[in-house]
This record gives sequence, structure tokens and C-alpha cells, in this order.
Amino acid sequence: MSPVHGTWEPRPAGRWEDGFLSGNGHHGTLVFGEPNDERVVVTQHTLVRPNGADRARPPELAAELPALQDRLLAGELDAAERFTDGRDLQWVQPFHPAFQIRLRGAIEDVRDYRRSVDFTTGVTRTRYEGWDSEVFVSRADDVIVQRVTADHLDISLDHRLPGAPKDLGVGQGAVLTPEGALLTLRARYPGSDRAYTGVTLVQLTGGTATLTPPGVRISGAESVLLLTRVVRHTGELDVMAEARALRDLPDDHTALLDRHTPLHGTAYARVTLDLDADPAERALPGSELLERPDSPALLERLFAAGRYHLLSAAGLLPPRLTGLWTGDWDTAWSGAFTNDANVNLQTASAAAAALPEVTEALASLIHGQLADWRDNARAIFGARGVVAPPHSDGESGLTYHFSREYPLHLWTAGADWLLKPLVDHDETTGTRDPRTAAALAEVALFYEDFLTRTDADGHLVVVPSYSPENRPANASWGAINAAMDLSAARHALTTAAAYHPQDADRLRALADRLPPHRVNDDGALAEWAWPNLEDTYDHRHLSHLYGVWPLDEINPYDTPDLAGAARRALELRGAENDSAHGHLHHALIAARLRDGERVAHALGQVLKGDFFHASLMSAHYPNRDVYNADAAHTLPAVLVEMLVQSTPDRLVLLPALPDRYPSGRLLGVRTRFGAELDLIWTPRQATAVLRPTRSHRVELRTSSGAEPLDLVAGEDHVLRLGAW
Repeated sequence: MSPVHGTWEPRPAGRWEDGFLSGNGHHGTLVFGEPNDERVVVTQHTLVRPNGADRARPPELAAELPALQDRLLAGELDAAERFTDGRDLQWVQPFHPAFQIRLRGAIEDVRDYRRSVDFTTGVTRTRYEGWDSEVFVSRADDVIVQRVTADHLDISLDHRLPGAPKDLGVGQGAVLTPEGALLTLRARYPGSDRAYTGVTLVQLTGGTATLTPPGVRISGAESVLLLTRVVRHTGELDVMAEARALRDLPDDHTALLDRHTPLHGTAYARVTLDLDADPAERALPGSELLERPDSPALLERLFAAGRYHLLSAAGLLPPRLTGLWTGDWDTAWSGAFTNDANVNLQTASAAAAALPEVTEALASLIHGQLADWRDNARAIFGARGVVAPPHSDGESGLTYHFSREYPLHLWTAGADWLLKPLVDHDETTGTRDPRTAAALAEVALFYEDFLTRTDADGHLVVVPSYSPENRPANASWGAINAAMDLSAARHALTTAAAYHPQDADRLRALADRLPPHRVNDDGALAEWAWPNLEDTYDHRHLSHLYGVWPLDEINPYDTPDLAGAARRALELRGAENDSAHGHLHHALIAARLRDGERVAHALGQVLKGDFFHASLMSAHYPNRDVYNADAAHTLPAVLVEMLVQSTPDRLVLLPALPDRYPSGRLLGVRTRFGAELDLIWTPRQATAVLRPTRSHRVELRTSSGAEPLDLVAGEDHVLRLGAW
């Protein structure tokens, strides 16, 4: 295992948060536990606990919308607080683990303990004298594969994880089979007809199996192979059909790994980062490396780990707040897809860092919920088209999670925000996904119906308007002309026009009627463009700077004055509750504004704030408080953005490189004008090799200025920069 493309520990993981992770975007595993008591927590993306949200609907408020708009425009700044049907806050169905596979041994003298995870294969391994256990989750066969070598082994499926409902209806089975044994665990949710069932096929090489209900005891085996799947269902599951499907797989660990590795390893290896770190530091265990926050070796490993975890969490769906993993039924914020910031931050590296698997997972979530998005637009705004929800459990795309302090049902920017990574993917590949085109048309349709009010200057007004999850200092949360809403409406209409030329004139004309951004008395880009709405600076979200990142609306080259106002807004922004996503969102925006010092400071807040567990999965708050994937998954995007940025017509090299990383290599990055790029830099020079897939002229931007760059498809282009 390469010291960069994996991590290891010399001690067991006593906490599940420190357990090493594997996943294929559908099933996940989290391996922890003491010697002789290894625990493999099994997760599955669709496991959400019924809590009544499956029956929740968006509020029917469309008839009241004109009156609300009248009151807000008349200066009644708290009017939106009464734009509700009176319901209590309803959380989405919470994500939860399935069960743990417990493996108990009988080794009295534990020596030479080591646990590791290989990012290139997804194999987590625990070894000590007399014990060798390997786990991976196959992308080829959608199965959890575990091979164990031990003289004596007790195996069972155990649902008793922290927070598990006491009235969970659990039934377990264990039967001997010709190959070894079959273990099952069915759990029915309280008060529901929904359930999930785990099936584990135990296959022995040599030795004997003896039933020890609800598990099995293995003695004298050369090795033991466990194959596990989890199915969420209603009614009764045909367990024997699931068992037959497992038996149809190869009964050889190596064969299963050989089928999986090309799918996982090829994706993982497309982009790599090398910061010329000290080889001795690269060899350190992850927990020791985390104690060296200024070490380039730490950033190398976190880039690799973040890329690995992001790929492993994305497949059937994109990553949740906890990625694909949790060892506790009480997941913070329901372990949801939090759409107003976290989903896009976690998946931000997908296009540039060549992970189309992640983009496709996001597309799966979006396109599977468009019918619900239409219901949101109709019910709340009386409009055609679509409005995205602020939160989702993966099953429903309906907007029902809102309250007075969080009037998330007023957020209209969500559809454009969520579709932006899909547009980036299309630009990178040079194709236009018809699904994305269709969704963009529906977003534009919403704006055509919704944008009907105008101000004294004839500009369209976004009313009501919500900037997640902030409020003006002198008004309520539901306001007018939030900067994010203006940027989203403008981008949605112009992008839909590009995808649908037959409607381009009409859509661009509507976009042109939107008001400009406002610069406030502090010289900062105002979070609300409506006059006299005062900014609240100390907040974790940076929604108002959507035009800077991920959009290209505001940048130092085309809109230098607005970029200066955005930089001032960033300077004034507080960290509020020190959340990881806030710090890294800050870093992404700073990179677009060519502010390397601010990027370094934001990274330092995370690297020095004890945000990472020994697993290299992250926490939401400092001191490893609240298991959360935001920092782990977002960090690779920050590192790419500080080194390479692109639009369909521009390439920016080394825009925000912090001084502490004077040399390195970023290989395999994809640009939005269809070229693969390798970048190598030292304190004296930089070299970029472009491999374009289509012929195009772009503008090259470095610290030395701008120059045109003509690219020819299939011809490598080498750039040597003496200054950057």
C-alpha cells in the first residue's frame, strides 16, 4: 500500500467514528473494535427510519402568495413569518445503520497489531498474530466481502447499535449449509410495514461450522469468506432467493476483488496530488499525521482520503451528511441530503477531479425527484416548473422541512444550485445530457411564472426571497432579492437559453430584467440587494457569494469591482459556530478571488481544529464533535481550486497557492473546455501539460496577466511559466 494512497493505525479503533470505511455508493462498511471482537457496521444508502415524513406534503400556500408579496414590498419586513400552514417542524426520515457483523476470536496474546485501508482497492484490513481480516464493498457485484483467517471464530449479526429503537421488531436466523452457514437479520420499523433484511452467506475453506444461535462458530478453518447484502422492503422478503444470489457469486476472495478493483481503482486514480512531502511523514499513521497540521504530507493524505471516501459514498445516491456511514441511529440532522449547502460542497470536486460517478449519483437523486419538485412549485408558489427542497431523505423531494426560524420553503435558488454540477459535467465532457436540458427547461419555466413583480426602476423582484440560513439584521428571514436568488435566477435562465436555443431570446430577455447586485455601505457585496436591508455578517453560510463560487458571474477578470466587493464581504464574514463546511466554503470563494492567504487561513482552521477522526472521516464542529463528511469530501475541491480553475473559455493556473506548498504535482484534472491537465510547480517555474479533446481558444490567466491559448483536439500543449 502506498503511504499516500491509504492510511493505517497501530492501535484498534475503540470508537466507531475512528473505524476505517469502505463503500460502493450503495452498501457501506465501518470496521472498528478491539482484538477478538471485530465489528463491521453495515450501512445501506436507502435505510431511513419512518417518522411520518413519508406522508408529508408541501404546504398549500399559493393562494396566499400575492398578499405576502404585497406586504413585503410595502415594507412589512416580518410578513413571511406568517406564510405557513401552521405545522410544526418535520424532519426528513433519518438515516441509520443496519447492524454490525461481530467476529469474536480467542487469541490470548495479541501481537503486531495493525489496521489499514487501501484507497486504491477499498480494502480495510486488520492484522495481528493469529488474525487477518479484510473487508471491501464490491462495485462489480454490490456485495460486502470479508475474508477472515483465524483458528477460532464466532460470527453473528447484531442490531444493537447506539440509538436503536427498543421496539424495533427483530428476527434472526442461522442455518448450516453445505458451504458453511447462512445468517439473516430482519428488522421491522415500529408502527410501519417497512423493514430491512440482512443476509450473510458464510463460506468455509476447511474446518467446521456449529450453530450458536443466533450465530455460528467456526473451528479449524483455513479461511472464512462472508458475503453480505441488505435489502429494504415491505412485506416479507424471499430470503432464500437472496441467498441463492449470493451463492451465484464467485466463492473466491481474489476473484471477487479482481472484479471490483478495476471499477474502483481506475476511478480513484484519475487525479492525484503530490506536495513533495517528507517521506518519513508520509509513512506516519493517520492519527500522528493529524498532529502535524502544517505538514504537506497531511494535506496529501487528506486529499487522497477525501477522494476515496467521496467515491465510496456515491453511487445509488450522492453522499449524505455522514457520507454513507454511521454507527449510531441518532444521526445529526437526520443524516439527510442537506441541499442548501452541504450536498454541493461535498460533491464540488466531481467535474474537475474526474469523478463522473459522483455527478451521476447527484443526477440520480435529482431526476428521481423532479415530480416532487413540480409539486413544490405548484403548492407553494402556484407556478409551473420545479422548486428543489432544502432537505431530502433520498426518498422524497417534497418541501416540508421548514419553520419560522428556518423558512426553507421560501428558497427558490435550490434547483439551479443543484443542477450546476451537472452543467459543469456537460461542459467538461462536451456533451449535453438530455436529462439536464429537460430539468433546466423546467427551472426556467418556474421563473417565468414566479418573476412577476417589479420595482420602481422596472427591475424584476424576487419576493419572497431567502438566503440560507441567514436573515437581515433589521428584518425577518423571508425577505426580498437575496443575492443568491438573483444569481440563481440569472444563471438558470441564461443556462436554459444555451441548452434551448429556440427559447433563448425570451429567456435572456427575462434574465436581463433582474436587478444588479448591491454594494453596501461597508463596500461589501450585500446579501440582500433590496435597499435598506442590513447584512448579518457572523454566519456560517456564504450563500450570497454564489456568484463567485461555483458560478462565474463575479470574478476578478470580468467584474473586478464586484469581485472587490465580494472580497470585502468575505473579509467581514464571521465563522459563527465554527462549522467545517463554513470554513471550506470560505476557502473555495477565496480561491476564486485569488486570495491564497485567506485559503491558507481557512484550511488552517480545519486542519488545526481537530476536525478529523483517525479514520480520516471528519466532524461538523471542532474537537471531533458530530460525525459529518463535509470537511472530508470538500477538502479535495479546495485544493484543486487553489491550483487550477477553468470555465468554458478560460484557464487560470495557480490562482491561490499558499506559500507553505512551494512545489508539487496535480495530475489528471479535467477542465470545463474539454482538456485534461497535469500541473507541476516549483518556486521558480511551473509547467502545465494540456491534452485537449476538442479544438478551442481559451484565455490563459496567470499572475503575469492574460494571453490567448489555441488548443487543437488530440495535440498535447505544454505551457512553461517562469512566473505565476
